[in-house]
Amino acid sequence: MISTARVPADKPVRIAFSLDNASDDTPPEDSSPLVFPELDQQLQPLPPCHDSLESMQVYKQHCQIAEEYHEVKKEIALLEERKKELIAKLDQAEKEKVDAAQLAREFEALTEENRTLKLAQSQCVEQLEKLRIQYQKRQGSS
Repeated sequence: MISTARVPADKPVRIAFSLDNASDDTPPEDSSPLVFPELDQQLQPLPPCHDSLESMQVYKQHCQIAEEYHEVKKEIALLEERKKELIAKLDQAEKEKVDAAQLAREFEALTEENRTLKLAQSQCVEQLEKLRIQYQKRQGSS
């Protein structure tokens, strides 16, 4: 006799089989087949013929395959989520790399501008000093 129950899709499914009293003609209280919600209707395990050992074995195999399918599907979902996370991290790293390159270019430009301004300042200071000297010479000669 096989007992069946409806279980949530995210819970692991454990199936117990007993071939004792296999010829019992009284249907179990809950005679609905074990449902695997993640499977399409045409892939759902069909209830076994209780009089046939081979039918029971096929049903057991089918249920195990359905359970494995559920586990693989969960693993695929987790891997897809991890893939999305890694793509987001990669995008962020590439953005930061572009930002760093832009900042490096700006730094180089500002460094060059700073050097040019310091050179211009020193030239202006020299020119001012020359003008002061000339002015003082004019003041002294007048």
